[in-house]
Amino acid sequence: MLISRLAQSVDFERALKTRSRVTTPHFALHHLQGWPARGRPLRPARSRSADLSTSTLTPSELLVEDSLPVGAVDAPGGCWLGWVVPKRHAKRSVTRSLLKRQIRLSAEGHAGHFSLGIWVVRLRAPFDRTGFVSAASDLLKRAARDELDHLFAKLQPRAPSAA
Repeated sequence: MLISRLAQSVDFERALKTRSRVTTPHFALHHLQGWPARGRPLRPARSRSADLSTSTLTPSELLVEDSLPVGAVDAPGGCWLGWVVPKRHAKRSVTRSLLKRQIRLSAEGHAGHFSLGIWVVRLRAPFDRTGFVSAASDLLKRAARDELDHLFAKLQPRAPSAA
């Protein structure tokens, strides 16, 4: 299954309001069934020439909404993943980048475990800095990846869809 990246803050907020579905010592996984919110509201189709008196556009011409839900083209299975790695739990940007990369790679490896909807992985506690002196050490990378694999393995594998 293809997992698309979640990008809009409103979708993160909606998913994070739900109770965490699975937790580990450092991560929490939230799930919200449904589709992400539409990125652009319906508004008049305007161009630079629309402001000119010679424009052929009328004020009643509006952009047409797609017949498919947003993201249906991007994610045929309808699965979106986002991650939240706050500065208060990972002070260094290199550590935040490492954790985000591990979240993405681990999720791709467990794509069959995700059901349809919006998924958000949240870093809920910092890794002990005394145990991981370097901000981007292989030891931290392995520890984060092992915990994320454990987090995603707790999900029940998705039932195969009838084709």
